[in-house]
Amino acid sequence: MTETTDRPSAPRGGRSERTRDELPPRGALDNPEVLARATRRRFDAEYKARIVREADACTKPGEIGALLRREGLYSSSLVAWRKQLHEHGLAGLSKRRGPRAKPKPSTREIELERRARKLEKELAKAKAIIEFQKKSARDPGDPPETA
Repeated sequence: MTETTDRPSAPRGGRSERTRDELPPRGALDNPEVLARATRRRFDAEYKARIVREADACTKPGEIGALLRREGLYSSSLVAWRKQLHEHGLAGLSKRRGPRAKPKPSTREIELERRARKLEKELAKAKAIIEFQKKSARDPGDPPETA
């Protein structure tokens, strides 16, 4: 009993019918290496709101799962987006993750820091000069000063 199929049968031994001359040279294929670090996907607030609305419109069992598979999302993302939308509205969906960016210092702050560094250098010079003058003013026969 043999079945006939429309598919061409694979040659015996699992080898392809290609000859050695038909194979591409080594290194001619795309780079097979995996990227060192994948980039994180970012979703804008309108997209998140649309997905939440579509999920809320789902009534039959399995529709939400189909939506998530179609969009390539996890259910935890949908839960978080629903919570953000409920608590903060559309503005809550556009919040960025991670620590807040440090505010850039104003030009006045930069100038004051620069002036403080300059004054500290001048103070260090003045202290060195005073110390030198103390040492040179002592008599050569006086014992050295211990600190």
